[in-house]
Amino acid sequence: MRVGPGRTGHDSPVDGPPVAEPALRRAWTAVAAFAAVRALGLLVLGLWSRVNGEDAHELLSARWDSLWYARVAACGYDFTLTAPDGRVLSDQAFFPLLPWLERAVGAVSPLGPGDAGLLVSGIAGPMAAWGMYLMGHHFYGHRAGLLLVTLWAAVPVGIVQSMAYSETLFVALAAWSLYAVARGRWVVAGLLASLAGLTRPVGLAVAAALWAGAVVEAWRTRRVGARMLAGMVIAPLGAAGYILWVGLRRGRLLAYLDVQAEWGNGFDGGLAYGKFIVAHLGGWPVVLAGLGLIVGTALALWAYVACVRGRQPLPLLVYTGVVLALALCSSGYFGSKPRLLLPAFPLLLPVALALSRVRATRSVPLVAALALGSAAYGASWLNGSGPP
Repeated sequence: MRVGPGRTGHDSPVDGPPVAEPALRRAWTAVAAFAAVRALGLLVLGLWSRVNGEDAHELLSARWDSLWYARVAACGYDFTLTAPDGRVLSDQAFFPLLPWLERAVGAVSPLGPGDAGLLVSGIAGPMAAWGMYLMGHHFYGHRAGLLLVTLWAAVPVGIVQSMAYSETLFVALAAWSLYAVARGRWVVAGLLASLAGLTRPVGLAVAAALWAGAVVEAWRTRRVGARMLAGMVIAPLGAAGYILWVGLRRGRLLAYLDVQAEWGNGFDGGLAYGKFIVAHLGGWPVVLAGLGLIVGTALALWAYVACVRGRQPLPLLVYTGVVLALALCSSGYFGSKPRLLLPAFPLLLPVALALSRVRATRSVPLVAALALGSAAYGASWLNGSGPP
């Protein structure tokens, strides 16, 4: 696995504490930066919702997908809802780790599923920041790791990180798994990848990253250890196990694809997404939405090209590539595209690296402006159409 800028060949992925200990001591700065950005987002959401007569707590914990997770936590699976067009929407589309955690929290506290989901996200957010920082520090140093976390917290749809949704939990597991891969901790990486696979369908991206890291390490050392093999076997078990369970419940091995199809989700190489963009270029004011989608998609693709040209480690490239492909090439509800890209945090590394070379007097105001813009956009978004 390639060593990042500023690292020596002795800081290889299989080495121990020399890189990790200083990073652990300085990680609090990244966690604090994440908490500050999210606190700003929640403050602006609260004020915005009050002005609009909305309940910010309900927007965060009891709307959209949060209700589906809460119902699974309270009642288990097998609930369906018939859509106006006749489609039968099943709760089996939602992976089980978040509802399991909501139920566990409810068993030891007076919190209901929605509030338990908020608590899970509230804990997972700092954990995601911590793991993300350690990974960024490992490859590129302190400032890059700190800026990576801060930029991720300040993305336009960052408010989702504070909702009773599964994205924050997933990113926490993914970030720590990727860091474990970078450190050669194969069994830990496999366990975390398996848990990520129980959180969201894109969890297979984490397993693919582990496999890529294992192949690179095996090629470099000409050796395949028992721990590496164990990690590779464990990594996909979470996602594969849930998909198999749905198949057994429905009597068809890949019935989970049928469940997703009823929700309008499928992989078509981006054809439906392209048609959706074209349809929004034909008149005013929808043309603004079409142009916004084009710009956003172009930026995401540009960032991935920058990651490749910057020679990011292969596990990061594989992970980001899978997340990006599933987000942009699926035929699901197109308003969810920005949210589906939240796990692709390595896309922010080129920007973090560029800002890490700029004086703090310039980078700090820029990041602060991004955080304020994210807070305003998130408050407007949730008080409007909101996330699907």
